[in-house]
Amino acid sequence: MPDLLLELRSEEIPARMQRKAAGDLRKMLADGLVEAGLTYEAAREYWTPRRLTLDIRGLTARSKDIREEIKGPSTTAPEQAVQGFLRKAGLSSIAEAHVHSDPKKGDFYVAHIAKPGRAAEEIIAELVPGIIRNFPWPKSMRWGPASAKPGSLRWVRPLQSIVCTFGPETEEPVVVDFEIDGIRSGNVTYGHRFHAPGPITVRRFDDYVSKLEAAKVVLDADRRKEIILADARNTAFANGLDLVEDEGLLEEVSGLVEWPVVLMGEFEQDFLTIPGEVIRLTIRANQKCFVTRPQGKGEDLSNRFIPVANLEASDGGKEIAYGNGKVVRARLSDALYFWKTDQGDLPDLDQLGESAAKFDLDLKKPLDQRMARLDHLNVTFHAKLGTQGERVARIKRLAEELALVVGADSALVARASVLAKADLQTEVVGEFPELQGAMGRKYALLQGEHASVAAAAEEHYKPQGPSDRVPTDPVSVAVALADKLDTLTGFWAIDEKPTGSKDPFALRRAALGVVRILIENRIRLALASVFAKAFANFKGGADQSSDLLAFFHDRLKVYLRDQGARHDLIDAVITPASDDLLQIVRRVEALGSFLDSEDGRNLLAGTKRAANILAAEEKKKTVVAETVEPALFREDAEKKLFAAVNQAEKEAGQAIQNEDFSAAMLALSVLREPVDSFFEGVLVNDEDQAVRANRLALLARIRAATDQVANFSKIVG
Repeated sequence: MPDLLLELRSEEIPARMQRKAAGDLRKMLADGLVEAGLTYEAAREYWTPRRLTLDIRGLTARSKDIREEIKGPSTTAPEQAVQGFLRKAGLSSIAEAHVHSDPKKGDFYVAHIAKPGRAAEEIIAELVPGIIRNFPWPKSMRWGPASAKPGSLRWVRPLQSIVCTFGPETEEPVVVDFEIDGIRSGNVTYGHRFHAPGPITVRRFDDYVSKLEAAKVVLDADRRKEIILADARNTAFANGLDLVEDEGLLEEVSGLVEWPVVLMGEFEQDFLTIPGEVIRLTIRANQKCFVTRPQGKGEDLSNRFIPVANLEASDGGKEIAYGNGKVVRARLSDALYFWKTDQGDLPDLDQLGESAAKFDLDLKKPLDQRMARLDHLNVTFHAKLGTQGERVARIKRLAEELALVVGADSALVARASVLAKADLQTEVVGEFPELQGAMGRKYALLQGEHASVAAAAEEHYKPQGPSDRVPTDPVSVAVALADKLDTLTGFWAIDEKPTGSKDPFALRRAALGVVRILIENRIRLALASVFAKAFANFKGGADQSSDLLAFFHDRLKVYLRDQGARHDLIDAVITPASDDLLQIVRRVEALGSFLDSEDGRNLLAGTKRAANILAAEEKKKTVVAETVEPALFREDAEKKLFAAVNQAEKEAGQAIQNEDFSAAMLALSVLREPVDSFFEGVLVNDEDQAVRANRLALLARIRAATDQVANFSKIVG
């Protein structure tokens, strides 16, 4: 079967857009081919800074002929219905339709439609220009004289050539001919911009790849990543160093080069007095280079870095490495200035006294000065939620309340809360916002703060995603919870909740962070009471505790499902008033273990049967006695079930009070045999109305006993 090769070559595509663009191209073309009636065996996308490529194997050469019947109205139908049928079927007159008969419905019109198949080349030539014109680039541009015309082609960067060949391995492939804005498809591409800029004629994917390789272009982005990583590791090792690996940077650099050449540059040792995070970010952000560290010497960095060039220079890359070093030194000079400035006094120190008094700050300490300035300048957190200073005050009050719950020293929590946002006023964080928290920790340690206070300055932002670790130090936990709960209650109070896929303030992430901190640290916290205190901090804002709690339930479900918990068990345990997330988790765990046992499975079947019968009778408004009357029992099975329910209800209730949910499940397990015996030997809907009402009341007691632990009716199975 034929194969299709498509290459769209342009000026350099931004690295961050390449992978998605190649995937979009594959999906758009593959979906279009299938919709047009073609099938294929495999499709794979490739990309470099200057090209998007598709290799589609085993594509059918022609779409199938289609024959279909379109049923129309009765032959006696009004003219309006007949005309609608003709339009739908694409017929010019009713004479082109056939008449079919049905014994029940009589005669009616049918259109017999025959659509001959189309050649794959024709379909491809029609599809690709439309895909190019409607391609979903985040940003695109027009260029050249044609850009002045309405509807001119837009692409991420000027599109230069299109390769489109089609054919089986055993024959010479053909060029699928089409044109878009003066660019005609062909079988000619071009190699590396400097090493091999001349034209290259290609036939199909295999020789296309090999000819590009010979022209200094590595087509496969993952292979470029492997080359860069291996060469960078080897270069570092040869110089007595270890590479500091960075997957995000590796992905970006692989999108900047078609022919990766790893080099080594250096900067002065004096710059190593700057924190390693700052050095790494400076070199990464400005020069897209990797950093190194001495072998076996911990986290300290070396003064060597690794740039990746896009060509093999005649001098072995010395001039390229030197040029990178000049820029790196200039950027590190700035970083060193920021680092030293942050440890000195602020020029407006004499204006910060009032703010310092408000937060009990020591203006002899640099970080305290920055916090005082954050408050003094009235830096806005949100137009409806006040300033950063007001927010810090709220976080401090809430964190001090939480300190008792998480077992943290309240004085340390108060101090950590006040300093947590101070690094927002530092020069380093102003230059590198992603270092907020990390720099707070370093500056706190430099001015002699307690280790827990310093840790909280960094860890109160955590976790920032599902793979990020949660804080465990009690001081960090208290401040992290207060920070996230203040954010959530604040935005709920002003009715700025996430809607659909929109969550501009990352409130889902904040709630999931609270969930993970509580559960992974095994912390018991009554969220409802915390919400009430937090909402009270916002004057004029509505207390939306119930709605916020429901939002937390949704986040907890997401978390537990990711952990492998069954959705029906979560639903069975959660009630609208459940505000202790750790207790919910323990209930789900105990319920899951119980239902894995034979007693659990059998009891589930029995209790669901009882609940179903009861629900059906309640729907019919059948009388159900308010209490069970033993005098109305006629069968031994009724007596045994009644005794078992009394025992299970009492023991399960006591176990739940002791928060021993496994024991509560065990207490319920005694119901298994008497429930089975009851349904085997007792007819619930007895002719005697009083007996029936009494038996239904007994079923209601079963439901009430099990509902203490979970709503069994929501459990699947």
